[in-house]
This record gives sequence, C-alpha cells and structure tokens, in this order.
Amino acid sequence: IYEKYKRTLHVNCKRMLRLINNVVDISKIETGILKGKFDYYNLIAIVEDVTLSVVNYAKLKSINIQFDTNEEEEVVLFDPDIIERILLNLLSNAVKFNKAGGNIYVNVDIKKEKIIISVEDEGMGIAEDKIDYIFKRFEQVQNNKKIERQGSGIGLYLVKSLIDLHGGTIEVKSKVDKGSKFTVSIPKKEAKDSEQTIIYDDNRYKRGKVEFSDI
Repeated sequence: IYEKYKRTLHVNCKRMLRLINNVVDISKIETGILKGKFDYYNLIAIVEDVTLSVVNYAKLKSINIQFDTNEEEEVVLFDPDIIERILLNLLSNAVKFNKAGGNIYVNVDIKKEKIIISVEDEGMGIAEDKIDYIFKRFEQVQNNKKIERQGSGIGLYLVKSLIDLHGGTIEVKSKVDKGSKFTVSIPKKEAKDSEQTIIYDDNRYKRGKVEFSDI
C-alpha cells in the first residue's frame, strides 16, 4: 500500500510540475519575456532524438512510433528548446489518446521555404465541431470514455503560442475513433557558410518524464 501511495504521489507531483511549467511559460509569452533563443541547428537530428526519447513511454501501451523524413540533415534557424516542448506535448497527447497497439507517425518534410513536422495517431480523434476550440486556453474535448485522461486544457494553447514565436502555424485533421494528425509548419531560414551550426545536447529526456507523467 505504501509503495502504491508513494508512486501515486510521485506521479501527481510531476503532473503539478507540468501544469506549473505550462502556466509560467504562457505568462512569459504573453508578457513578451519569452521570445525564443534562435540559432542554427540540425532540425532533423533534434526531432528524431526527441521522438526516440518517448519510445519507452509508448511501449507501456504497446504503441509503436515511426519516424520518417525526406532529408537526413537540415540546418536551419530555430529554438531547439521550443521545438522540443512542442514535440513532447504533441507526442504525449498522441500516446495518451491512442488505442492500445496503435501507431504514431512522426514525419519531417523539408520544403523550399518551410519545414513541416507532423504527428499522427490512431486514437480517439476529435469531433469536427470541437477542432476550432482545442487551441484555446482551458478548453478540453469532452469524451466520457476517456475522461480519466483529460488534462488541464492549456497544453495545445501553449503549443500554438510557441509555434507563433517561430512565425509558424499548426493545423489538425481528425476523425472520431480514427485518429488525429497535427501538422506544424515553420519558415525555413538556412545557415550561411559563415555561420556555425550548434550541436544541441541538453537534458530533454528529463523533461519527457514530466510531460509523460500521466501515461
């Protein structure tokens, strides 16, 4: 009983930490304090690494994650910390609302003037009349079968706010009981020969533990 209580307390503490982090970041964005730290990084490597870092969480629900890209390397201007937050949020939702044994597809498509990152699942989906509301603060999609998995309603609002900092957009296509596909598009600004690529090596795996606290 003690071990079960201890684990529940530990999980709830992580959930609370995630909520606090999200609220703080939203406040920073809205007040102009958080503006992003942009530099030139290999976007493909970072998206792939963040995706691979959540594979073990997906396995807890027998969910398979597949990563694909049309380029092996693409050095562009962005904030890796922001991209990580966006991906972890979308991936945690894809795992949380997916079906057991389902798949998650993460794809990076490099275009001439923009970069498209998509996260697609095979889960519960979102009703068409609810899609316009999911990026608003404190909005939740109600579903009686999945009520235990509902969050705070600010995760996707934060995602959109972070994408706005990149001058990008996010779209979603979804069908109830079929799944959802979130597509992020950000402008592509390549590094010049005189500009140095930065190797990103941070503790993103620790952040994943917080983002996936309720999986």
